Amino acid sequence: MKAYVLHGVGDLRYEEAPRPEPRPGWVLVRVLAAGICSSDIPRIFVKGTYHFPTIPGHEFCGVVERAADPEGETWIGKRVGVYPLIPCKKCPSCIKEQYETCENYDYLGSRRDGGFAEYAAVPVWNLIRLPDQVSDLQGALLEPASVALHAVRRLGDLAGRDVCVVGTGAIGLLAGQWAKLLGAASVTVKGRNAAKREIARQCGLTYTTQAGKEFDCVVEAVGTPAAIAESITLTKPGGHLALLGNPSGEIPLAQDVYWRILRKQLTLSGSWNSSFQKDNSDWSGSVQAIASGRIQVESIVTHVLDASKLDQGLTIMRDAVEPYGKVIVRSELS
Repeated sequence: MKAYVLHGVGDLRYEEAPRPEPRPGWVLVRVLAAGICSSDIPRIFVKGTYHFPTIPGHEFCGVVERAADPEGETWIGKRVGVYPLIPCKKCPSCIKEQYETCENYDYLGSRRDGGFAEYAAVPVWNLIRLPDQVSDLQGALLEPASVALHAVRRLGDLAGRDVCVVGTGAIGLLAGQWAKLLGAASVTVKGRNAAKREIARQCGLTYTTQAGKEFDCVVEAVGTPAAIAESITLTKPGGHLALLGNPSGEIPLAQDVYWRILRKQLTLSGSWNSSFQKDNSDWSGSVQAIASGRIQVESIVTHVLDASKLDQGLTIMRDAVEPYGKVIVRSELS
């Protein structure tokens, strides 16, 4: 099969790779579409993965072509979304079915081969059925949509509350849509420049580069010290701040920033990944909202490329050569 294989930091090659063989309890998924996550940029160009070679890509959907045993045979021919986190199912978090905080998890696209390939091996447990109303493009966006929903749910009841999302990446824009759907009185997306104003407008969101006020609830979706400090400043006294952005490096807090947390009596919530395999999980909620049209995940997509052009999408994101929201690659057979 053709795959993008990471042989070392910055050494990503589009080449022939062995088609994976599913083990018992796993299936072979033909990848239909995959999204490039902002975390893929440092993973490929700066930090690397947990071993080499590795096929990156954790945001993808596909169709099940083969199963290793009867458990997976009922999935053959079905279009599926893929939850990339593979929990150990033994640690205290897993016993509570809080799989997103598993202590000993595996992960498609970083700890093991993922979806930047024609085929991927996936545990049956990690599959979610895509209804006909959900397109391949939307299926590839299930992971970021669910991560965004998980963060917004950390804020609690949003009815009548003013929400600000700091950050204009794909997950930030999706978080804004979720906040609006879940009853926020107003939702403002805060960015650094006007380049993404039109993308935010297509998402039905108010966009600003100068907030000028405080908000009841804030979602920090960047992960830099400056963005975190700004998010603390933007949160009203007694307000709630959800920290979502992957850290860009060390996150020091200046004394005056820390004082604001104390003196405003803020509630801070960390948010990582998303819930799966439970009633009303983030993933089932995303599928339902996308299928019904209540969340317009495709509104954040600015680039759809052939799977063989993934390197072009990575360059667009790494070098910011043009405004982008979400970059998707898709199989020519999808």
